[in-house]
Amino acid sequence: MDLLDETIVPEHAHDIKAEARAFAEEHIEPNAAECYEAGEYPWEVLEAGMDAGLVAQDISEEYGGRGLDLHQLLAMTEELYRADAGIALTMQLASFGSKITEEYGTEEQKEDYLRPVAENDQISGLAVSEPETGSDLAGMETAAEKDGDEYVLNGEKYWVGNGVEADWVTMYVKTGDDPDDRYGNYSLFIVPTDTDGYDAEHIPEKMGFRASKQARIELNDARVPEENIIGTEGAGFYMLAEFFNYGRVVVGGHGLGLAAAAIEEASEFAHGRKAFDRTITEFQKVQHILADMMTEFQAARALNWRAADKVAEKDNAGFWAAMAKVKSTETANDCAERGMQLHGGRSVLTENRISRIYRDVRVPVIYEGANEIQRNLIYGQAGW
Repeated sequence: MDLLDETIVPEHAHDIKAEARAFAEEHIEPNAAECYEAGEYPWEVLEAGMDAGLVAQDISEEYGGRGLDLHQLLAMTEELYRADAGIALTMQLASFGSKITEEYGTEEQKEDYLRPVAENDQISGLAVSEPETGSDLAGMETAAEKDGDEYVLNGEKYWVGNGVEADWVTMYVKTGDDPDDRYGNYSLFIVPTDTDGYDAEHIPEKMGFRASKQARIELNDARVPEENIIGTEGAGFYMLAEFFNYGRVVVGGHGLGLAAAAIEEASEFAHGRKAFDRTITEFQKVQHILADMMTEFQAARALNWRAADKVAEKDNAGFWAAMAKVKSTETANDCAERGMQLHGGRSVLTENRISRIYRDVRVPVIYEGANEIQRNLIYGQAGW
């Protein structure tokens, strides 16, 4: 049973899917349990991913990448997250936010910052959320004030992937204070992590995604030159919103990989477990649970891949991206919970893969915009 079969995947994405599967089998699966237990940054696996051409390769060939499109990225994502979500997230966060520079940055910014990431000489990050603000992009308080030919940044960012490890981060900050244009008050900056006044530390241990590291950043009079602004001042919200449309389709892929892993674990265990002198899959209730898991997974995957088409075509992208994220990540939660139930008491043993999956699935329903916010977007953009 190949849950992540290629029949739904466009032909041009088959090769990258095969590459990702082979890499996951060789490098991620054998190290997943150890990396989860250790909770440390998996540098060796990340570097192997770079050598395999699977890190930061959605950046165009012009700037040193492979130019992978959204469908290729989704095909790769399903495979990596099926093997282990924490390691997979580390691999994808190594270039997080850099596509914004490719889309809106100057040629100088692309050469100085984008190319080193594509060539795996540097790591990037994206700093948006704050300790008291997550999904409200127009409610962030970290601010930048113009001072001559520089901007002075002050505030705090939270949940920043690679906030410690990155060479530079794309920073979302407040540059205006117009109450009549909340969304026009924000801008995006390239902020090197060695900037004076930039201080980062890892967030304490998490229950899931333990092989991925997030950080808390403090900005105390951190100065960046005005040429580090991406695009134009005041356009940050709109650039980020478009970026998240692509990202939410990929996060749907996070959910699909995790759901596939949960179904595999549940099926293997159930078909080998005996109770009352019978294999438990002989009980109709167990059959129905597995049938429901399969049905919901296939529905989520079909929606996610259709959303990839719509977002790539920029056809009501926000609507389709939001639906894909909600359906796929919540399907992962449902499959993991049912898998835990089928495992019975053994489900709580941390040595079992299903318990790791159960912890991990709680995360994608929150990041890239909590699913409650996605439902607002779905309703608002449905065109009733």
